[in-house]
Amino acid sequence: MKSWIAVFLLSAGAAYAAPDTSLRPVERAGNAVTVEPSGAIAQPSRDAAAVAAANRGQGLSQSLRPELRPRKFRRIARERERLRTRGAVCGDLDIQGEIVGRVRGSKRGCGVENAVRVRSVSGIELSLNAVMDCGTAKALKTWVDNTAKLALARQGGGLKRLRVAAHYACRTRNNQPGGRISEHGKGRAIDISAVRLQDGTLITVRNGWNAANTSKIMRRLHFGACGPFGTVLGPDSDRFHRDHFHFDTARYRSGPYCR
Repeated sequence: MKSWIAVFLLSAGAAYAAPDTSLRPVERAGNAVTVEPSGAIAQPSRDAAAVAAANRGQGLSQSLRPELRPRKFRRIARERERLRTRGAVCGDLDIQGEIVGRVRGSKRGCGVENAVRVRSVSGIELSLNAVMDCGTAKALKTWVDNTAKLALARQGGGLKRLRVAAHYACRTRNNQPGGRISEHGKGRAIDISAVRLQDGTLITVRNGWNAANTSKIMRRLHFGACGPFGTVLGPDSDRFHRDHFHFDTARYRSGPYCR
């Protein structure tokens, strides 16, 4: 009995033993499989020549890369650089002038940290090079683009120049003794007393504010500055502004102060 059981166990072990050899995949035409002596399947060569030969006729051996910048944008970049060399300030090509840097005030509270001297805005000349900070220069540009040019588009060929009555000056408000330092003393204000048109016509704030043919235009210029500037004063505000518009970038919690 014991011998019979031993024979049975030996036969069962032989049935469950691992095979001497493993099944190998059948080679495919044009893509032979190499079997190493250990029985492992050899990995195909990855050298450049073999890869190029394998890909021949099946696609590009290398990808085509676009130009870093299309010619149009390279041309624009060159033009921008050219304009910068001609005096663009405040990071805006439409604001032309020169960098002044720090302006020290002669009184406490005066001075500008990063001043610029602006000669034109969006192609509109200033009657004199006005010193201000970039916030004020950009506000002036917004007003010129969105209000002044449009308001005067049908008058004498359009706007050509702004007459500047005041810009940076270390002084008190309205030059009153003992008063607070004006926004002019901080480089945040500009006063406009007149506009000149392409045909040479000059429209002053003093004469044009109530004139029949220019009253609406002048009020449009005044109202359009409310928003780009925090404070806007004109002939109806007080006796100090009968002949000019005062624009400054001081901001108040209640919103723009416009009179």
